[in-house]
Amino acid sequence: MGTDANRGDVRSTGVIMSTRVRLARNLAGRKFPTHPDPSDRADILAEVRRAIQSLPDGADFVWKDLENEPPLECRILVERHLISRELAEGAGPRAVTFNPGRALAVMVNEEDHLRLQCLLPGLAFHEAHDRANRLDDQLSERLEFAFDPCYGYLTSCPTNVGTGLRVSAMLHLPALVMTRQIEKVFRAVYEMRLAVRGFYGEGTEAFGELYQISNQATCGKSEIDLIDDVEAVVFAIMRYEEKARVELATAERGQLEDRVWRSWGLLRHARRMNSEEAMRHLSSLRLGLALGVFGDLGMPELERLFLYSQPAHLQRLEGRELDSGDRDAARAAFIRKSLGAEAN
Repeated sequence: MGTDANRGDVRSTGVIMSTRVRLARNLAGRKFPTHPDPSDRADILAEVRRAIQSLPDGADFVWKDLENEPPLECRILVERHLISRELAEGAGPRAVTFNPGRALAVMVNEEDHLRLQCLLPGLAFHEAHDRANRLDDQLSERLEFAFDPCYGYLTSCPTNVGTGLRVSAMLHLPALVMTRQIEKVFRAVYEMRLAVRGFYGEGTEAFGELYQISNQATCGKSEIDLIDDVEAVVFAIMRYEEKARVELATAERGQLEDRVWRSWGLLRHARRMNSEEAMRHLSSLRLGLALGVFGDLGMPELERLFLYSQPAHLQRLEGRELDSGDRDAARAAFIRKSLGAEAN
């Protein structure tokens, strides 16, 4: 783990894009959501909503009843990492609630009755845990959670029993991919019993050289020990990525510059571009920006392009549902316009 100074440096390099802490909880005396009963799920939804609204700042939380939300709005919540694909595509009474800044969110009736999460930029595991834990404490005063003195919190999936804690970081690792070191790093991660997932979490692929690293076990250690273990590995991976970036910027400068400027040209002139292509080329610009190869775009503008070139956000901008071909054309046009190349 690093010092506070190190963590400031972590945020500035942009290798660690975000950190998330998630707590799985179930209500005592209720069937788990894996054995659904529509009336039971509706009662749980109402009970959780009352508990949220009774929090000191509960009136500020946004509540979305996903059973009545349009599918496009559900997909937007997935792209913002506020809900899982499983919750978005589920059936029956289910919901998400989040605070105005969207750092804190609670999914209701997903795999467990509640999934509390805190999502923050940069390396912020302990801050995210403090905020999620505070919300957990507040809700435990209003709801009775299923808990066993021996096993800990009881969950639908055995791998979440115990603390119910999952901690993860979203990392941007283009230099490790380009220098062909990524598989070696991930083998070491697997040996440490951590998981590597794609951009949207479990069961998804990595796009734009973005990867999630998280713990697999939630039992047998304290929450702080679990966080420290993951943070130490994430910090080490960040250092490997930084070292690989230095190698690229010196020994492979020509290859690096060619990749960055090719991506810039394609993004400014392409007439069709799918999601994977867009994220790959935006990833190149992000790397070039971090290494000083490229300076024609600021990081906030680049992050906006990452977000709004995703399928659901793009369709919201267009104001209509689009098939894959129309999405690819709309995405290319949006990126061209954002990069000031609409007339080209």
